Amino acid sequence: MFDRIRDDIASVFDRDPAARSWWEVVTCYPGFHAVTLHRVSHALWRAGFRWAGRWLSHVGRFLTGIEIHPGAIIGRRVFIDHGMGVVIGETAEVGDDCTLYHGVTLGGTTWNKGKRHPTLLPGVVIGAGAKVLGPITVGEGAKIGSNAVVVKDVPAGATAVGIPAKIIESEREQAREAHAEKLGFSAYGLSSSDDDPVAQAIRALTDHTAEVEAKLAALAAQLEDLKRQQDDSRRLSERNEVRLRKVVDR
Repeated sequence: MFDRIRDDIASVFDRDPAARSWWEVVTCYPGFHAVTLHRVSHALWRAGFRWAGRWLSHVGRFLTGIEIHPGAIIGRRVFIDHGMGVVIGETAEVGDDCTLYHGVTLGGTTWNKGKRHPTLLPGVVIGAGAKVLGPITVGEGAKIGSNAVVVKDVPAGATAVGIPAKIIESEREQAREAHAEKLGFSAYGLSSSDDDPVAQAIRALTDHTAEVEAKLAALAAQLEDLKRQQDDSRRLSERNEVRLRKVVDR
């Protein structure tokens, strides 16, 4: 239990640059509070103390604004950032090292008993306001865009955006995603709607920045090549000068 709490604190430092001390995390991070309380309520649930588990999860919801059913399975180093409005259903499974932002719902699509909530494999990131619904699987390392609505399985390492969510597949979209992450924000949080002028402007800016960086990289490579040629030419000239002096000295 304490090992898991230690891992949860470390995961906050890994994924939130605003975290300054372990004391701040322990006292001021509702995501950490919600996950820690869930570990206790889940243990009560599994031990057969169902009402006590539900009551403790209700207290956690009241204190943090994050609702996690005590039956849900939460892995190690799960980080819920901000957290307000997060809902995780009874049969949901959240793998190790997953990250959920505020407003995320891991919900069901049926009133039938049994598996009805999503399974997140390790390393999944779900953007703010996204809804992942039904007994689907989100593959390892996948990313779900902000406000996306996901009702089908997402392959490992894929990025899903939009309503309903679609997998980003084009080379240009993948290049935009990679470049945006280098700039310090993730493009998976952008809307995929062509009707959104703000999203269009950000995509255009990201593409333009990527093109400028590519041109600068090409110029730098050419300058480096010219420098190598000049160095080779200088060394050849020095060798020829040495040979000429030897000939003159003879």
